[in-house]
Amino acid sequence: MLDNLNSVSASLINLAVSYGIDILTGFGIILVGFWLSARLSRFIIQTLAATQRVDKTLIPVFAAIIRYAVVIITIVFALGQVGVQTTSMIAVLGAAGLAIGLALQGTLSNVAAGVMLLLLRPFEVDDWITAAGVSGTVREIGLFSTNIDTFDNVYHSVPNSTIWSSEITNHSRHENRRLDFDIDVAYDSDFDIVEKALLSLCDDERIHQTPAPRFLVINYGDSAITVRLRLYTSYSDLFELNWDLMRRVKPLFDRHEIDIPFPQRVVHSAKEVE
Repeated sequence: MLDNLNSVSASLINLAVSYGIDILTGFGIILVGFWLSARLSRFIIQTLAATQRVDKTLIPVFAAIIRYAVVIITIVFALGQVGVQTTSMIAVLGAAGLAIGLALQGTLSNVAAGVMLLLLRPFEVDDWITAAGVSGTVREIGLFSTNIDTFDNVYHSVPNSTIWSSEITNHSRHENRRLDFDIDVAYDSDFDIVEKALLSLCDDERIHQTPAPRFLVINYGDSAITVRLRLYTSYSDLFELNWDLMRRVKPLFDRHEIDIPFPQRVVHSAKEVE
């Protein structure tokens, strides 16, 4: 009887020691994994923050992805050390991830598009863009949507997947911009006088002299000849300069006796025809 008790107690002790070692080992793996995930997360944040290539919005996202990936791998290793069958657990996690991905397909596509927009940077905050049928100034680029204010101060929140799948026109990407200022003159106008008058408008510090401003004849219309003043300016001066030219050209043409024609229609009555 005593021998049987000793045998049972010895078996229990061996079992407890064996499982105790496995549990302690698993617990140690978890501690190391959590410590490593925190260190990796901080390292990624510090490394990416020191470079200008990655948008600040993406830095915590990348850090969180790495951290949770390390934590999940650590937990799986720890459970395997204790004796849990991790193969079936991985299969369950994979199926759950697939189900969640299908349920959040639209949201995940917006996140993926947001990451691409932040990485490739086709536009940045304060840029004037046209995309997905919206034209305005970018106020915020998020992971799910991009916020745009139109020029009449209307707020638009456009899903990133919609913007990413559309053509993106960035009007403010290049600082040096060309401005084509078109105006109609009468058929009896002297091109030399018109050219001299229009080029006199280019005595403006906002107008670049390289390339030099040019005078061009564009079109012969039904009642007028369209001429163009082609010049280059900075994007920040583009709109104000165009408005100033519109305001200054009429008094300028009046001084040089250059007519700005308008369509006219001559009506003959029946008596005049007779």
